[in-house]
Amino acid sequence: MNRREAVRNVAFLIGGTLSATTIGVFLDGCNPAPDKKSGDLFSADQNLIITELADVIIPTTKTPGAKAAGVGPWISMMIKECYPNDAQEAFVKGLEDLEDRSKKEFNNSFLKISPKEREQLVGKIRDETVAAQKADSEKAEKVKVDKNALKTPPIPYFFSMTRDLTLLGYFTSEIGATQAYEYIEIPGRYDGCVDMKPGQRVYA
Repeated sequence: MNRREAVRNVAFLIGGTLSATTIGVFLDGCNPAPDKKSGDLFSADQNLIITELADVIIPTTKTPGAKAAGVGPWISMMIKECYPNDAQEAFVKGLEDLEDRSKKEFNNSFLKISPKEREQLVGKIRDETVAAQKADSEKAEKVKVDKNALKTPPIPYFFSMTRDLTLLGYFTSEIGATQAYEYIEIPGRYDGCVDMKPGQRVYA
């Protein structure tokens, strides 16, 4: 199984926690659109911000975090190669907004503020995203479902895409699969029902 197949499998296993935008990408086969623009989508600083942002979502604890697993460059690649143009634009705008808010609230770039300040800022953006998605869901319930409504694409949210790809990238990486999960290189016989000990990690 290659990395792409592993990512797709994990995407469907945790589908309930993924945004509609990301689920749509994997349902479409993660194939790049023919009208994708060539060249770099992100600046050098934005690529660094993506790496640090992923590390806020999955920091180093008893196991290495997202940065150690190389998740940042993978997120950049996935957004550029697999996500539609509207999602790309929303992601770039989200990075710009993150940097602007960092300078406004902490008088410095996101790359230079402290880990605690990063957590505070990302926490605010997460809460705002959850509130916005809840409002969108409530609004949709009030609208009568018709053929046109069913064709309306999901709204891409910057934080949701970042969270989705951080989880997918991390848990399909070597570090995520072998250190964050309970990993058995040669599992032997198949057992469909294994009792877990308190605090034990799930199996890869």
